[in-house]
Amino acid sequence: MSINNPTILNHNAVSLLGSEDSVNMKTVQATTLFTVPTGKTMVPHFIIIRTNSASLAVCQVTFGLSSALTDFLAAQTLTNITTAGSAVKLMPVPSATPAAEANEYTAGQIFQMNLTVAATAAGTATIELYGVLDDA
Repeated sequence: MSINNPTILNHNAVSLLGSEDSVNMKTVQATTLFTVPTGKTMVPHFIIIRTNSASLAVCQVTFGLSSALTDFLAAQTLTNITTAGSAVKLMPVPSATPAAEANEYTAGQIFQMNLTVAATAAGTATIELYGVLDDA
């Protein structure tokens, strides 16, 4: 099931904004997780990668605006996902010194995951984006 429906979201609360099931983790590619609706802004908070079908330990991913795929999270190697059915939470380091500037995406902007280093064996995973949707 893919979720990208702002009509079911609670505004001003961290919630599931986008989910893509069965993302092929053996093919280097960009996967759209969310498109900001007209009249809205979006601040991403974290990513969950779960229900993987195989080890993703060699995979490397980035997250962000479709034209700057590292502006939310630069290269993340999934070394801790070594068995099927694992889950991992990815997010910028909270309270970093200096504090990291939060990204706010505007109407029409597309938030994506970019798989830059693929798995060595066939495997899929569910990729979920959590964040805040607000009126522009």
